[in-house]
Amino acid sequence: MARILIAEDDPGVRLLVKRALGLEGHEVVAVEDGELALEMLAAQKGAFDFVLSDIRMPAMTGIELAHEIAAIWPELPILLMTGYAEQKENADDLTAIIEGVVEKPFSIAELRSEVGRILAERAAGRAASEPDEILPVVARRCA
Repeated sequence: MARILIAEDDPGVRLLVKRALGLEGHEVVAVEDGELALEMLAAQKGAFDFVLSDIRMPAMTGIELAHEIAAIWPELPILLMTGYAEQKENADDLTAIIEGVVEKPFSIAELRSEVGRILAERAAGRAASEPDEILPVVARRCA
């Protein structure tokens, strides 16, 4: 399973999302804002598989966090969440560095599905880019 970092300023949403993804078997670390998320990423040397961030937070917004993450850890997938339509529109400019935006309120099933889809796509992309080590061994045995 994945190691997921959540940045969400609302304690109720943060707890709900942490529990929902934790019950899926993911290791979940949750912080209150973008600055703390960036500090956590730096302390862990980017050792997360996925970042889920609210857009509207004090100190550092999810959009600012996404830009920082993309500059330092460009392969780290980022999914944003928001309950404000105008913020979703602001995030549309980030399509090159984020995986998408989940609109609040969302169901647990919707969130799990979206996170699962992104992680599966990333895993498939990594598997496709890794060299196939079995073929040379099989070819040598058949020769």
